[in-house]
Parts: sequence; C-alpha cells; structure tokens
Amino acid sequence: MKPSLLFVSVYVVMLHACNSAETNKTATTSDSTSRANTVTFKPANIQEQLIYSRAIEAVIWGMPAVNFELMHESLVNAKGDFNQVVYWSGLLNSKNQTLTPNPDVIYINPFYDTRQGPVVLEIPRAAGASSITGSLDDSWQTAIEDVGPVGVDKGKGGKYLILPPEYKGKIPPGYIPMPSSTFTGYAILRSNLTDGSEPDLKRAVDYGKEVKIYPFALAANPPKSIFVDLLDVHFSNTIPYNIHFFELLNQYVQREPWLPRDQVMIDLLSTIGIEKGKPFQPDAITTEILNAAILEAHSWLDKKYEQVFTPPFYEGTHWAMPVYPDLLKSLISNYQVPDSYPIGSRAVAYSIGYFSAKHLGAGQYYLMTIKDKNDQPFDGSKSYTLHLPSNVPVKLYWSVTAYDRQMHALIQGMKYSSRASTTPGLQKNPDGSVDIYFGAKAPAGKESNWIPTDPQRQFELLARFYGPEKPFFEKTWKMPDVKEVK
Repeated sequence: MKPSLLFVSVYVVMLHACNSAETNKTATTSDSTSRANTVTFKPANIQEQLIYSRAIEAVIWGMPAVNFELMHESLVNAKGDFNQVVYWSGLLNSKNQTLTPNPDVIYINPFYDTRQGPVVLEIPRAAGASSITGSLDDSWQTAIEDVGPVGVDKGKGGKYLILPPEYKGKIPPGYIPMPSSTFTGYAILRSNLTDGSEPDLKRAVDYGKEVKIYPFALAANPPKSIFVDLLDVHFSNTIPYNIHFFELLNQYVQREPWLPRDQVMIDLLSTIGIEKGKPFQPDAITTEILNAAILEAHSWLDKKYEQVFTPPFYEGTHWAMPVYPDLLKSLISNYQVPDSYPIGSRAVAYSIGYFSAKHLGAGQYYLMTIKDKNDQPFDGSKSYTLHLPSNVPVKLYWSVTAYDRQMHALIQGMKYSSRASTTPGLQKNPDGSVDIYFGAKAPAGKESNWIPTDPQRQFELLARFYGPEKPFFEKTWKMPDVKEVK
C-alpha cells in the first residue's frame, strides 16, 4: 500500500461505519463540509490523478442513477421486485430512510421493468376525497409524465402503457403511452389525506391499493398486482459516500442503455473500472482512490447545496426551492434545452431527494430552509418556532417536516417528523394562523404543534404545498423565517 494513501484507507473505513444505517443515530453533528480537509489526496502518478478526477465526475454524473439503484436494493432486501407495488399502510416513520420523504400522505410506489416488454400501470379514477398526486419517472428520475387529477388522466384514471427504450410497436386504443428512456423506473404516488383520522388513513390506503401494475403481454387477463407493505421495514436510499456508490453505479450501467447525452461517460467510467459487459473489480489502490474521491465529491455537493438557497423564494428569508433553476428547465424538457446539461445541479438535487414532477407547481411545490432568521444553522438542542399566516393558499394541504441535516432523511427515533393541516388536533390561533414548534422538548401545552428534533444533531426543514393556488406564486401570502426561542 502506498504511504500517501494509508491514512485515506483508515479514514474511509471509519466513514463507512458512520454512514451505515445502524450508526446513523450516533454520528456526530460536525459540519460535513470539513471532512475533505481531513484527507489530502496526493497521486503518485498521472494515472492515479486521472482515476481520482474521473471518479469525482462519476459521482456527480451518476447521482440520480445510484439514488434509484439504492431504492431497488432496498426493494430487494424487503423481498420485493420490479413490476410490484411497494406501499406504506400508514404514515411513514423513521424506518423509512429515503431522502426527504413525505410523512403526511400514503405512499404507493410501483416499480417497473420493461426488459421483457411494455408494462401497464393503472391509475384509479379520483372520487370524492380520494385522489393521487404523483409522477411516473424513468430510472434517471426524470419525469415521463404526471398522473392523477393534475396529470395526463385529469383525475379520470387510466391505463398508462410504459414502453421500453426504442419501442416500435403500435399503441392499442385505450392506453396512454409513456415512453421510458430506461428499462426500469418507478411511479411515486401519494394517496392524499383530508383530516388524518384513522378512517381517513384507511380510505387513503384502500384507494391507493386500487393501483395496478402488470405486463402488457398479460393485459387480456391481468394477474393480481403484488403489494409489499413497508411500514415496519427498513427502506432507504441515503447516499453511501464510499466504494458502494461505485458498485451500485456499475450495476446501473450494466442494466440500462447508454443515452446519447451520456456517451462521453463511457470512456470516463472505464478509467475507474466501470465498463458495460465487464465485472467491476477495482484493486486495493484503486479502491482507496475511489473512496478518497467520493469524500471530495461529497464536500463539493454539500457546499453547492448550501448555495441553492440564494436567492430565496421570499425576499429577506431563507426559504427556497431546493433545486437550481437550470435543472428545473432541463427536467421539464427531458434535458432538451440547447447548450445545457446541468449534471452538477442534478447531483445536488438527488443527493437530498428523489423523483421529479413533470409540471412542478401544478400538483405540489416545495420550500426548504437550513437556517433560522439569524442566519444560523438549525441545532437540534435548541428551540424554534414558525408562524404560518392564516389562509395558506392550497387546495389540498400544507405540511412542514424536519429532516436530519447530514443524512437528509427522517430524524431517527422520533415519534413523528412533521405537522400538517391534516394533522389531527393541530391548534390554530384565533385568526386562523398556526404556530409550529421545533426542538428536543415540546413547549407546555403545544405538543400537538411540536416537531421533535435530536439534540445531538442538526436538522433542516421542508415545507410542502399541495394544490398550490395563485396567491402562493404571487407571494401575496408569505411564510416568514423560523425564529429561535431563547
């Protein structure tokens, strides 16, 4: 082993342990951006330098693919498979360690695989209080289209025919064609709640289970869809900043076709040992270089993530849509914007979340913050409050969720992670406004409006607005900054 890489090897082993699911609760709250300063990579020759730099590029380029591959890995661990539907029979708890999930809806997530031919996804008709907000995404997590009342079917339901890459067959009447650029992908469907009561939860679950997925070849007599309940099962796609990232990237490359926009990566990935049709077997030195490179990439991503909050959505606050504008334009057009391929912005987005909507703002909108009114990062040992003015301009509901700042997942071990307009017992002020509290301990008499935090860790907040209305975008209704309570 080369002396210049010895410390890197020891440090990577330590980081791997900190990133495992079993040790998330006890990881330190130190600034993640300081890790790159701990290790200085010194290549012995130009080949090592090339592996190092191209590995960093591979992490940035491959983030959404690995993000998806992690969900598939969790699906397999949960004894599920493609062309099945994973769902949660209740509101999410921290056993779900996906990136910034929504704990105030019932999730219904069909995963598709078109390698054996087209797949049918049936969306039920919206009726009464029952509706779905969701999108169908390829495995690059680019939305093919939205579904449900604000999607293609306009709430009437329908049979979406998911087509494999380069499909040339005819589309029979009665089907909505969904051409996928990849063989695999998924739909992220949210069965919406009204009041969050037990009967309401049951209604939303039962409605969500009307979703169907099956091979088009069996459409004349479709088999019963398989549903896998993950409510009490660990399921995660938090990003592993170690060699496993490259192992997953290799799995993805082996399964999926090269898209024309990505063909430049064929040679770059071969430098680090990822080639279609060949095993990924890095030697000890290459493994150490890859582990050092992904730490550097993680540091860069975290710094770029902090910059996404400027400019803010509301002037003078820290609330912002946590996605760069260039990425939003590219996602909507499936990366057809001339002279633009924002893989850096894309990497940031998929290091903290998953999925994309085809028409963001039609069904839902998101605002995120990592700092309080005084420009200080949120500290789980302190107490904070957020005042939501009355008449939040939404048709469906609003919610605010706390996530672990480092992992971007639900805070481990908390009784719950959010408060929403659908939360039973939520207290309103006489004028209809709502105060939400954050901290390790609930304020006296305010437990119903309190979101618990881990006193040993930093956190971040995501506000959701489902069915946003005109005043939201015109900003005649404004959400203020979160304030520390001393």
